[in-house]
Amino acid sequence: MAYRSYKELTVWQKAMSLTDEVYWLVKKLPSKEAFALSDQMRRAAVSVPSNIAEGHGRHTEKEFKNFLSIARGSCYELETQLFICNRQGYLTDNEIKPALDLIDEIGKILTVLILKTKN
Repeated sequence: MAYRSYKELTVWQKAMSLTDEVYWLVKKLPSKEAFALSDQMRRAAVSVPSNIAEGHGRHTEKEFKNFLSIARGSCYELETQLFICNRQGYLTDNEIKPALDLIDEIGKILTVLILKTKN
């Protein structure tokens, strides 16, 4: 890998921004969702940069690719949860758009990295 630190990876930096966005959004959810949807959303958001970092730290291409795939899965899990929040009337289209845009961008970067990473 060409990067000495996972913190240099643009995708990790964007994933950290996504986590910040999600933590801001879950504060808007009703208290009845504090231990359900909001908790699940925070865990999914934290999973994205965490898996990028962990995979990078494993120092093998195969493991890095596996952890990138897990991070991508967490992106789509979070995307689904944002859609649920919107459908339930908890968050508006405008409120979730920045997070959805980041998820789309991160997902594309992860897909390219996965395809370029050797088995």
